[in-house]
Amino acid sequence: MTHPLLCASNPQFPRLPALFYCHSGASCFGISRVIGMGLQSSKKVAGSSRERTVSKTWDYVKPRTSNAYGSHAHDRVLEEEAPLTPETSRSLKVLPGQAFPLGVSEVENGINFAIFSQHATSVVLCLILPQRREKQNRMDDVMVELTLDPDVNRTGNIWHICVEDLPRSNVLYGYRIDGPQGWHQGHRFDNSIVLIDPYAKLVEGRRFFGDPSNKRSNFVGTYDFDSLPFDWGDNYKLPSIPEKDLVIYEMSVRAFTADKSSGLDPSVRGSYLGVIAKIPHLLDLGINAVELLPVFEFDELEFQRRPNPRDHMINTWGYSTINFFAPMSRYASAGGGPIKASREFKEMVKALHGAGIEVILDVVYNHTNEADDENPYTTSFRGIDNKVYYMVDLNNRCQLLNFSGCGNTLNCNHPMVMELILDSLRHWVVEYHVDGFRFDLASVLCRGTDGSPLDAPPIIRAIAKDDVLSRCKIIAEPWDCGGLYLVGRFPNWDRWAEWNGKYRDDLRRFIKGEPGTKGTFATRIAGSSDLYKVNKRKPYHSVNFVTAHDGFTLYDLVSYNSKHNDANGEGGKDGSNDNFSWNCGFEGETADAKIKGLRSRQMKNFHLALMCSQGTPMMLMGDEYGHTRYGNNNSYGHDTDINHFLWGNLGRQLDTRKRDHFRFFKEVIKFRCMHHVFGRENFLDKKDMTWHEDNWDNYESKFLAFTLHANNGGDVYMAFNAHDFYVKVAIPSPPANRHWFRVVDTNLESPNDFVSEGVPGIESTYNVAPYSSILLEAKL
Repeated sequence: MTHPLLCASNPQFPRLPALFYCHSGASCFGISRVIGMGLQSSKKVAGSSRERTVSKTWDYVKPRTSNAYGSHAHDRVLEEEAPLTPETSRSLKVLPGQAFPLGVSEVENGINFAIFSQHATSVVLCLILPQRREKQNRMDDVMVELTLDPDVNRTGNIWHICVEDLPRSNVLYGYRIDGPQGWHQGHRFDNSIVLIDPYAKLVEGRRFFGDPSNKRSNFVGTYDFDSLPFDWGDNYKLPSIPEKDLVIYEMSVRAFTADKSSGLDPSVRGSYLGVIAKIPHLLDLGINAVELLPVFEFDELEFQRRPNPRDHMINTWGYSTINFFAPMSRYASAGGGPIKASREFKEMVKALHGAGIEVILDVVYNHTNEADDENPYTTSFRGIDNKVYYMVDLNNRCQLLNFSGCGNTLNCNHPMVMELILDSLRHWVVEYHVDGFRFDLASVLCRGTDGSPLDAPPIIRAIAKDDVLSRCKIIAEPWDCGGLYLVGRFPNWDRWAEWNGKYRDDLRRFIKGEPGTKGTFATRIAGSSDLYKVNKRKPYHSVNFVTAHDGFTLYDLVSYNSKHNDANGEGGKDGSNDNFSWNCGFEGETADAKIKGLRSRQMKNFHLALMCSQGTPMMLMGDEYGHTRYGNNNSYGHDTDINHFLWGNLGRQLDTRKRDHFRFFKEVIKFRCMHHVFGRENFLDKKDMTWHEDNWDNYESKFLAFTLHANNGGDVYMAFNAHDFYVKVAIPSPPANRHWFRVVDTNLESPNDFVSEGVPGIESTYNVAPYSSILLEAKL
């Protein structure tokens, strides 16, 4: 269940003012308590580096005008005369603490807390300490506020304190921070809000994903020094798959098993453990890397915190980070909370690695959940030091710059923010053993503190050169919402790969039959040397994709000419209008067998082209069975079958499609993995590839054929026909002592559309059907 003090309203824990005491000495540590629970807090003050005890009696206590989470309370004065007894108090001994490491750490003298804020004038550590009340046999809580003395508890811009005798786990904590109030100076301080530590390794909030009874849950940091180190196993090893051999499967932890058709227990659906249960499907499909949509802590109900056109939606994609270190706690099974989420995330990684599958995380360092200045959702960075953590427009009253499209832009090349990002990445590699990262809207990371583009962004270079990250795949989404489009030009230090958006667009345009696109189609399937053959870059630095979470699914790409986003609440204004899609003759669902057959061919054509291109292929979860979002190309806010993987009881049944669509998809993937002509280490030259083409300048030509040459004579011939008529093509002679065998013809019905051992008897010509493709293999 949700921690009681994290609920917006709880009859057992009424909203009441938090009290504090300030000693008249040079420094003090304030104390707060929750009234009405029979609990009181003793207090400790320190005027130097040595701790000292003060009276156990409050002579005069003046309450705050707001409670722990910013809700106002009536002013009043309390007289406290009774001494605190051991039964109703918890004595905290405090020391000045140390500045590093940032976050919470266990030190010899206790638990150390350290947080950065350059512009703060006041920092208060807030602790929620669990107390067992034996008579009622339930957990009660006391919030203790420790006010940090800038003369004692500040080193440079780091505020720190060490607290002795704290529990080693299950303590919730946050900070109240105050500072200059001038918005025109870029500050957004509000000491009525308890803020999450940016370096919190675990975050506590609501326990169940999308819980409608707890929409306004608060989020605070927590820690765990009690649990034993995770057992990765004596025989555990990283998959360490070469980039040229990767086949990436983009997927959502939540959506993969949230649907009841997954057959999993309700407590496991949509969780890290749910992914483990479905590893056999991933192995059957043949992929060897998963790219997980964001798994950092986020608030899936952020749209429902105030009335707005999107207040019916649940953020199921997760591109709205609250904290960069904590795994999404509601992906734990059975509402287990952050500690369980951390352990189960590791279990998931261990299981995937054991199956030979790498784990790549989709990370969002371009913005946070805290929105804009009009409707801010302050949980951490904004209230800690807005001017440091975010880009602000110095020429417009320091309003937030918005290159992310989400209201704010992380100030990635500020030295402290840069170190935060690096520390976060290292944490996921060292603690969780992940294999790589895909950086959402990575062009934001190529902007300076004023938002201007940088030729050599420090954070991009630092990630490429970092020792801990040296084994990781690092992939950029090389554009942002401010128009900084860097496909093929992303600063890379010969390390960074890119989502190749030009590959996506050029393949879509050719396969659907758009004239004048044959040349760019040829360039893309040959490895996009026009973009990536620079310095020491390789073909695999192009991450090729036709579909991704953002946009149409593969089925919708061949079923809709236009987006259908009315369910999103934005009047259809959201989502891209440039989809390069073709509905094959009818918009949406149809019973027309001819149209359905054409759509099936087109999906197979896309998949074959993707898996047989030079570069790193990435496919979208659900495309292997033809998942539809009913034309919605921006489905981030639907925790329904629009996004959920449908395992057989709903929608397009995976079980029936295993005989045709799914079978074709997995066989093509396995064919790629078994034939190294598709995954070259270096760019192709004349000895590697022959184009069977003398019609390059014909604008109307929509047919392309070529042969990939293998060192052992096992050449592969491929042809793509995007015309609406048959093309009779001359087949080149096979290598000596070999014969052509037909492996693929997308025009044929299953199982003849893919025959792994090949069909002999190929003559000197082949009649390639409209909107279809073929693959021939030279065999002995």
